[in-house]
Amino acid sequence: MFTGIVEEMGWLEGRDGGRFRFACTPGFLDGAAVGDSIAHNGACLTVVSLDSSAYGVDVVDETLARTNLGDLAVGAPVNLERPVRLQDRLGGHLVLGHVDDVGTVVSPAPDLVVTLAPGLTRYLVKKGSITVDGCSLTVAAVEADRFRVAVIPHTAAVTTLGRARPGDRLNLEVDIMAKHAEKLLAAHLPATGTTG
Repeated sequence: MFTGIVEEMGWLEGRDGGRFRFACTPGFLDGAAVGDSIAHNGACLTVVSLDSSAYGVDVVDETLARTNLGDLAVGAPVNLERPVRLQDRLGGHLVLGHVDDVGTVVSPAPDLVVTLAPGLTRYLVKKGSITVDGCSLTVAAVEADRFRVAVIPHTAAVTTLGRARPGDRLNLEVDIMAKHAEKLLAAHLPATGTTG
């Protein structure tokens, strides 16, 4: 479980098939161990090797097909976050690290507009939360196939969002609370297309 508060921007140091090696500042990995989870642009991956300032993860075909991680070239920056601990402040919102869609940038920060699958817009509400490339952001507006968030200068400077340009692909995770509420209520609502 994550909060969507990016800890730092690392970078892709190398790739051999599905084995990715990410570099970061040495302090980022303090206390880390093989088997730990780290979110990469919002996608949760398991550490399979590490040293003081770099670590390896395995990225399977399913993850490559459903995220923007396959788009990364060597040297590309990536938003990194380690899992939340129970004693930590929850500065963003509850983020699972399970990407729901890969959207496309329509307009860059500070007024970032991103497309998303039309079926996912029902989970977005104005002033609600969405995770964009691992960053917990507040929804400013929702349309049929896109949404807008305001990216403050600090977030633009310390995450990949400040570098995102029209046409770039960003990982999106909608609020898990909305998805659970829908599932729980579905059994108590009339079926679509019926009157009642």
